[in-house]
Amino acid sequence: MSAVLGTVITAMVTPFNENGGVRYDKAAELARYLVDRGSTGLVLSGTTGESPALTTAEKLALFRTIVEAVQGRAAVIAGTGSNCTAAAVELTAAAEAVGVDGILLVAPYYNRPTPEGLFRHFLAAAEATALPVMLYNVPGRTGVNLNVDTVLRLAEIDNIVALKEAGGDLVQAAEICAGAPPGFSLYSGDDALTLPLLTLGAVGVVSVASHLVGPQIALMIEHHRQGKTTEAVQLHRALLPLFRGLFATVNPIPVKAALNLLGLAAGPPRLPLLPLEGAALAGLKQLLQQYERQIFAAN
Repeated sequence: MSAVLGTVITAMVTPFNENGGVRYDKAAELARYLVDRGSTGLVLSGTTGESPALTTAEKLALFRTIVEAVQGRAAVIAGTGSNCTAAAVELTAAAEAVGVDGILLVAPYYNRPTPEGLFRHFLAAAEATALPVMLYNVPGRTGVNLNVDTVLRLAEIDNIVALKEAGGDLVQAAEICAGAPPGFSLYSGDDALTLPLLTLGAVGVVSVASHLVGPQIALMIEHHRQGKTTEAVQLHRALLPLFRGLFATVNPIPVKAALNLLGLAAGPPRLPLLPLEGAALAGLKQLLQQYERQIFAAN
């Protein structure tokens, strides 16, 4: 497998102000910060970007802002998925028109389509664009699993080039890697499973932790690529408490709190999500202190 969109793709938060408005200026600053620290791509309006809480107009303004901010230094990947096929088709075409480099399509949520329904949904959205498309399997959020047969069938479509796999099923991931055609790439959608998935054939990660330790994650991937297994495992083990800590409660609540603590103005999440408070916030502060050297070495 080849890393068609690079190896460290950050699933970027969407900064808000205290009144819930999108801070496009802070989004641009954060995007440049992440690219300066090794992100090869940025996913906008994904799970971490609070896509269910963004309007279509806000999403398109965000896509436009980040395209202008990064100036081609990293792939800008627009989250345009929906549980309504017509809406996904419309937003995908609109995202291409504002100049993004790729599309992320999450499996339709709540309505739980059959495998054939999933195939037709993704096919329709992919046909709405000439851009490379990354599928996103996250059954814990959507209630539906994008199974091996459906992924491999979709992988035959020319512009469907990758899968973000966040199902936690290593056997399924291995079967996809084994059966995928040349040019199709699997990415970990879970920081804690990046190294295990690399050993099965994945090429990189769509990461939350790369907001904080992107260079270290990139180094772990490079160690693996070069066959430096011991070094890769050491880095994975060292970063694992941070990976877990950033998912101690619902994503993106902890990573937004972490960015705010570090002075990177992510703002609060939008309702129905609430900011991290009390003992949970104190625990996150302690965790960040343990990684202070790694985080600031990356800055």
